[in-house]
Amino acid sequence: MLSKNRPAFAIGEEPMGKIRGHDIQLYLDVERPYPPMLRRPPYPESQETRKEIEKHINELLDMDVNRKIGHNEIVEITTPVLIT
Repeated sequence: MLSKNRPAFAIGEEPMGKIRGHDIQLYLDVERPYPPMLRRPPYPESQETRKEIEKHINELLDMDVNRKIGHNEIVEITTPVLIT
C-alpha cells in the first residue's frame, strides 16, 4: 500500500505536510467517556529513546504534519507520539 501510494507519504525531502489543496476533516467516532486506550498516561522512556522520539517529532513539526498544542488549548484527543 505504501509503495502504491508513495506520493501521499513523506519521504525525506518530500514532506507531505506542505501539500496544499488536499485538506480533509477527521471526525472522532468514539463517544465520551473515551476508552482506556485513548486515555493512557505518559510512560517513561530511556534517554536514547527520548532523543529519537524528539528527532521524529521535530521532523513532523517541520513538515507541518503535526503541530504543538498550547498548554491552554482545548482539544478532544492528542496523540503525542506516533512512530511507525
